[in-house]
Amino acid sequence: MSDMSDMPIDLFENEQEIYDNSVIRAVQIRKGATLNFEEYAMLVKEYGKLLKQLRRATRMSDKTTTDLYRANLNLTDKVNFDALTGIYNRRYMEESMQRIIKSMARATNGLLSVLMLDVDHFKLYNDTYGHNMGDICLRSVAEVLTTSVLRPDDFVARYGGEEFVIVLPNTGAEGAQRVADRVLERIKACNIEHETNDSKYVTISIGATTAIVEYTHNCEDYMKRADAALYLSKQGGRNRYTYLDFKGEQS
Repeated sequence: MSDMSDMPIDLFENEQEIYDNSVIRAVQIRKGATLNFEEYAMLVKEYGKLLKQLRRATRMSDKTTTDLYRANLNLTDKVNFDALTGIYNRRYMEESMQRIIKSMARATNGLLSVLMLDVDHFKLYNDTYGHNMGDICLRSVAEVLTTSVLRPDDFVARYGGEEFVIVLPNTGAEGAQRVADRVLERIKACNIEHETNDSKYVTISIGATTAIVEYTHNCEDYMKRADAALYLSKQGGRNRYTYLDFKGEQS
């Protein structure tokens, strides 16, 4: 039998060699060879070393798995959340809406409402107060929007620039208007100075749409209608809410 102290350092090579030698020695003993107690003791010792190495390897594997899990969570956060405001980003919103539409289309008469919101005269705000203050303003608006939705399935996302979206599953036009009114009131209550805005404070314009969800709908359908409603709010003097359903009726 080979000297086990000279075995390679590689864990699995050691394990395989010990196993092979043990099988050979067992066959020899079965055929009548004498069992050497020192040889047996060395074999047990080597197995003990391997067990320690395996335990250490298992701990390292567990740590690696945990580190990978945490890294994946961190990556998910970067993919789904807006870096500036901390709320969901456009990508998450579009993917989630597609899932919501697909799920709600299975139900009968399931209503989905979408609000598109835009900070009024935000370019003038940046020109007047600087981009750092503009970032603070957007974070404040995002916080107001987030606290204005009350149900677990409702969510807010930053659509891009100074535009935001609120998605309200299982909500009709009246429910969408209640959320919009709440947002307008809370933005007003913030009293964020904006000297180049008509009201001298930061205001927000909102457009909304509602539809009975069908399989043929997609995220873009809702965005286009909500954006059309938002445009009407802008034309109407800003700092207000306009509703358009999928048929183009205004209220």
